[in-house]
Amino acid sequence: MKRIMFVCKKNSARSQMAEGFARALGGEKFEITSSGLEASQIRPEAIAVMQEVGIDISHHTSKALSEFHYEDFDIVISLCGCGVSLPPRWWTRDVFEDWELDDPAENPEIFPRVRDELKERVQKLLNSLN
Repeated sequence: MKRIMFVCKKNSARSQMAEGFARALGGEKFEITSSGLEASQIRPEAIAVMQEVGIDISHHTSKALSEFHYEDFDIVISLCGCGVSLPPRWWTRDVFEDWELDDPAENPEIFPRVRDELKERVQKLLNSLN
């Protein structure tokens, strides 16, 4: 089973939505986790836009990357261009990508667009791993 880590700055929006999509679209084929360079709280807008597409992330919690060990993951996806801020050993996983998506926390009206971009990218990622 492939293990995927989605990482963002605060694990409050993009990484949480990516985790939600990966769990919904990947089923039991993958172990999915998300984290942030620092932990915070999940944005209510992220919960709301995911509910619009039938995915409930209201039970998710924000976690810091420092709570995890790089060797426990096969795939690491940075969502905010923060890949360069990750400890280098996180870049050495089987798959490392830095998607550099806009931050909806800074511009809440783009939450739906970022959600849709995440769905497309997560689906492509999961398809490439099958």
